[in-house]
Amino acid sequence: MTTALIVLAAILIILILWSSIMGKEMRIDRSILITKPAQEVFDYLKITKNQDNFSTWNMTDPGMKKEYQGVDGQIGFIYKWDSSTNKNVGAGEQEITKIETGMSIEYEVRFFRPMKNVANTRFELKSESTKQTTVTWLFYGPTRFPMSLMKPVFQKMLGKDLEKGLLNLKNVLENR
Repeated sequence: MTTALIVLAAILIILILWSSIMGKEMRIDRSILITKPAQEVFDYLKITKNQDNFSTWNMTDPGMKKEYQGVDGQIGFIYKWDSSTNKNVGAGEQEITKIETGMSIEYEVRFFRPMKNVANTRFELKSESTKQTTVTWLFYGPTRFPMSLMKPVFQKMLGKDLEKGLLNLKNVLENR
């Protein structure tokens, strides 16, 4: 019985140490070069509803319930989603919190289901030439125990989603 308690205590200590090593914040960013002028890319990205055309998260359940509040493309616009058929999509909302014209758009994302959390996303644009723009998509937010134990897995998974979404964005914009 004592050995079992020692093993259990050791496992708990290892989990707590691992969680503290992983840190309390997750940050993932991916970039892609798009052959379109920065202003054209920005004008497309600032319309949140356009994410239906490139975001892998929006495309996971095309039939999910969607609601909108405010004027799309302006600070304060809120996009709400609720998927009753796909538990991974869940429910939540995304609000435009900051816009730097031609340079960046920031959002606060509030997840309600399958788990509650708040995170931030941001699109950053850098004009490489008159016809080329680098778009960086960032996702960052807090990770709490026990989710912090899975941080490397989430970072890899979310990184792939961002890469796929950016590739979709590139294809949409370059084929218009």
